[in-house]
Amino acid sequence: MKKIAVILSGSGVFDGSEIHEAVLALHAIEQEGASWHCFAPNIDQHHVINHLTGEPMDESRNVLIEAARIARGNIDDVENLVSADYDALLLPGGFGAAKNLSDFAFAGSQCTVHPAVKRVCQKFADEEKPAGYLCIAPAMIPLIYGAGAKGTIGNDPGTAKAFNDMGGEHIECPVGDFVLDQKRRLLTTPAYMLAGSISEAACGINKLVKELVKLA
Repeated sequence: MKKIAVILSGSGVFDGSEIHEAVLALHAIEQEGASWHCFAPNIDQHHVINHLTGEPMDESRNVLIEAARIARGNIDDVENLVSADYDALLLPGGFGAAKNLSDFAFAGSQCTVHPAVKRVCQKFADEEKPAGYLCIAPAMIPLIYGAGAKGTIGNDPGTAKAFNDMGGEHIECPVGDFVLDQKRRLLTTPAYMLAGSISEAACGINKLVKELVKLA
């Protein structure tokens, strides 16, 4: 059975992993006959957002502990992710990817990726293992794969420009499809960058995961 490592960034679209994307991806992995194990950095979230009002809350939460809600405990510290144990990598989106795994939400094209996350993602890249990035998570790709890496975040001009400014090659893509950088065995899909419903998000995610598992 092929094994897929999944890196989460918390729990909740505005300050962590996009829950629909994460669950759809885990379900798709199982549907393709593969298994999954989740990882997340053991750090405080950048901030906590009230998902009812959209306002920041005066509290702190841990990314790994919050992500464990989605993983039902099937999760470890990303520091312990050994690429040799897995056949492929997948990163769902949500603002956590741009606030906790990286600081793209604040620094744009001048952003950095959390050191442990960058290290393990680059290890998968160096070993030429396939990787899938959903929604806003592809914003990290140029910093992981270097100049010329292809990916999509859908069609948002500002985000696409930042992707290109970092040395990536942004490709516009509809919600129901994915972009494959064959040279790097790298897959991206817009998901909730464009999706208006769970079904729309599922369409692209299912296609991406099917190809990811096939390449693994």
